[in-house]
Amino acid sequence: MKSVLTVGLLLVVSFLFSQEKIKKTVFIIVDGISDDVLKEINTPHLDEIAEVGAFLPAYVGGEAGGYSETPTISAVGYNSLLTGVWANKHNVWGNGIEVPNYHYWTVFRYFKEQYPSKTTAIYSTWLDNRTKLIGEKKEATGNLIMDYHFDDFENDTIHFPHDEATTYIRDIDNLVADEAARHIKEKSPDLSWVYLQFTDNMGHGFGDHPRFYESIRTMDDQVGRIWSAVKYREENFNEEWMIVITTDHGRDEETGKHHGGQSERERSTWIVVNKSNINQYGIENRVPVVDILPTIANYMDIRIPKTHKMELDGIPFIGETEAHHLMADKKGNQIDVRWESTVTSGDARVWLSITDRFGTGGRDQYLLVKELDISDEKAVIDVSEVPSPFYKIVLETPNHYLNRWVIDE
Repeated sequence: MKSVLTVGLLLVVSFLFSQEKIKKTVFIIVDGISDDVLKEINTPHLDEIAEVGAFLPAYVGGEAGGYSETPTISAVGYNSLLTGVWANKHNVWGNGIEVPNYHYWTVFRYFKEQYPSKTTAIYSTWLDNRTKLIGEKKEATGNLIMDYHFDDFENDTIHFPHDEATTYIRDIDNLVADEAARHIKEKSPDLSWVYLQFTDNMGHGFGDHPRFYESIRTMDDQVGRIWSAVKYREENFNEEWMIVITTDHGRDEETGKHHGGQSERERSTWIVVNKSNINQYGIENRVPVVDILPTIANYMDIRIPKTHKMELDGIPFIGETEAHHLMADKKGNQIDVRWESTVTSGDARVWLSITDRFGTGGRDQYLLVKELDISDEKAVIDVSEVPSPFYKIVLETPNHYLNRWVIDE
C-alpha cells in the first residue's frame, strides 16, 4: 500500500511539474527618460531585471525626415507601443489624442479578440490612456473593455490637490504602483499596462538637475514593487511572466527640459526586459518602441491576422526573425528594395500594392512581384505598368513581415 501511495504521489508531482506554465505580461511606461540619463542614475531594481534579462538601447520617433517621422511626445510614444506602428498610421500626433486611427489595433484588442476569457488591466496616472488610446467601449475598437482599471486620479483634486511643483503626480504614481503590485500579486491579470508620469514632470520643471534624477530613483522604487509582485507570482504559482519597462521619449540636448523634436537625445530611449533570449536582431540593433507589440505577441501566443501583420512597423526582439531595416527608393520606373538579413538563407517574397485601404478600414490588393532568397538583401521592382504616386512594399519572411511606403513627391 505504501509503495502504491508513493507512486501515486510521484505521478501527481510529475504531472504538476510537467504542466506548461501560464504566460503573463506586464509592460510599464515611465515618462521621459533618455537612455544617457538612465545609465548615470542608480536604479537597483531596473538593474536587477536587466541582469536577469536584458537592457536594450531603443528609439522612438519613426524615421527622422521620412514619411513615418513621429513626434517625440508622450501620448504619441504610448500609442506607438500599443499599436506597433508609427504616427503616420495610428494618427496620434500629440497629447490631445484627437482622432486615433483604431483600424490599427492595440495589443489589448489583439489579445481579447483571441482570448476573450483572459484578463487585462491598466494602472495609470492618466485616464486618456484607457479612454482614448485603448479606446475602451468605443464601437471603432469593437467595444473593447478592460477587465480592471485603476486610473483617473489626476482629476481627483480633493485627494490630490494640484500644487505648482506637481508633487501630486508623484503621489498618484505611488498609489498606481502600489495598486499594480497588489492587484498583480492577488489577481494576476494576463496582460497589463502600468503608466508612471512624475519623471516627465520633473524633466520639464528642472531638466538635467538633481530633482529630475531623484524622480528616476523614485520611479525605480515603484517599479521594484511591481517586480516583487511578479516574482511572487512566479515563485508561488504555475506562471511565467514577462515584464517590459520602457519610456516614451528622451529629452532635448541643451537643457533636458523639453522634447518633441528629432534630436538624437529626444529619440534615444531604452527597454528593460526580464528575458535573456534576445534574438540577433535585438542584440545588434537599437530597437524601436514599435517592436514591443510583436514581441509580446510572440511571447503570449497572440495570433495577429495576416493583413494586420503586413502593416506592423515593428518586429520581435524575442523569437525568430530573418530580416530588418527594409528600405525602398523609386528611380524612374523601378523601385530598388533593400534590407538586412539575419540568416544565411530562407525563402522570401516581395509584395506590392498601390493603395492604402487598410488605413480606412478596407483591404489592400497585393501583387506578388518577387520570390527570392532572404540572403539576397535586395530586389528590383518594375512598376512601369502600375504607375502610382504611392506604393506599399511588403517583404514576407518565414516568421514575420516588413513594410515600407514609397511616396512619389
